[in-house]
Amino acid sequence: MHELSLAESMLQIIEDAAAEQGFTRVKKIWMEVGRLSCVEKDALRFGFSVVVDGTVAQQAVLEIIDIAGRGRCERCCSEIAITTHYDACPNCGSYAIDIIRGNEMRITEMEVE
Repeated sequence: MHELSLAESMLQIIEDAAAEQGFTRVKKIWMEVGRLSCVEKDALRFGFSVVVDGTVAQQAVLEIIDIAGRGRCERCCSEIAITTHYDACPNCGSYAIDIIRGNEMRITEMEVE
């Protein structure tokens, strides 16, 4: 379950921000998770709830924002919606698609005190 290590990395980012900015409690965290990122959102929520116990984020609500996949075809240069890493271009049939959105995972905002 790599989501647990992802949750630990999230906590490190939060704790670093708390030390730098001086807040003592995180109330809410907004996180973008791309559909192509291979992250199981329920497992991430569970892992996050485990690792934040006893930290500044102990009571934090994790809001996950789902990001759809987008790609650019190398052959015809079309920008297309994609649902997997192996989608073909609907315009020309090429499988040479560069992912331009949907594989990211990042904290976008935190509500703190």
